[in-house]
Amino acid sequence: MNKQFFDDITNKISQAIPPVPGNMRTELEQTIRGILHNAFDKLDLVTREDFEVQAAVLQKTRIKLEQMEQKLAELEQKIDLN
Repeated sequence: MNKQFFDDITNKISQAIPPVPGNMRTELEQTIRGILHNAFDKLDLVTREDFEVQAAVLQKTRIKLEQMEQKLAELEQKIDLN
């Protein structure tokens, strides 16, 4: 997760909280940001880039598997003909 993501969520939560003295608001925002970081870290999320890389690898693997299945079927057919 990028910093902007957490900043946006923290700002939205902060806007929903009634006004508090300036210093307390900063501490509250830091606490919220820390809670969000911890919560998202526990979720074991992957980045979009990592997801797309793995999706591409999976697609290549599927194509290779289909090619190998086709080749196997051709070889089995040749064996049956002999």
